[in-house]
Amino acid sequence: MLRTTCIHLIGLFVLVDIASALYFHIAETERKCFIEEIPDETNVIVNYKVQLYDPRTGGFMPSSPGIGMHVDIRDPDDKTILSRVYSSEGKISFTSHTPGEHVICMYSNSSAWFGGSQLRVHLDIQVGEHAINYGEVVQKEKLSELQLRIRQLLDQVEQITKEQNYQRYRENRFRQTSESTNSRVLWWSVTQTAVLIAMGAWQMRHLKRFFEAKKLV
Repeated sequence: MLRTTCIHLIGLFVLVDIASALYFHIAETERKCFIEEIPDETNVIVNYKVQLYDPRTGGFMPSSPGIGMHVDIRDPDDKTILSRVYSSEGKISFTSHTPGEHVICMYSNSSAWFGGSQLRVHLDIQVGEHAINYGEVVQKEKLSELQLRIRQLLDQVEQITKEQNYQRYRENRFRQTSESTNSRVLWWSVTQTAVLIAMGAWQMRHLKRFFEAKKLV
């Protein structure tokens, strides 16, 4: 079975900065998962590169063409957004349709192709406006420098609005969870009290009958 390691990356803007310098080691049959909190209707691009451990030099070298990574991405409702095998280096893109925690899992496309050696996977996750390649936008839409700057500012405002909406969504879910928990605690206390009263009444009735029986004797 695949051994799974899950890393929860916290934050939205901060997350992107951290992910830019992120790499991890993976062994055969091992599965690495990353949890990202993403607003709805947000573009995400994952750039990755796989390197193979070289026991002769003690370092990592470019992987062979046959080495690849299987990528699974699931949304907060545990629905599969993407599941396929990629090459040893590439770019993965998807759009979130539900706000919340998205799980990105990566593992080798085979359990024996690197003879038990380690792989180093470099990972760069870009979210929202950071996922837009403005160089391509300029070439495609023939924008001037001023138009490009306005486009960037509009994208930033849109992303900030999405993140604010997501924070309100989180606060609403937290409030609902708190109210539900408090309601359950209240009803549990009421139930316990009712049971204690019923048991007390039954004991009093039983004792009353007992003493009445003793008086008759």
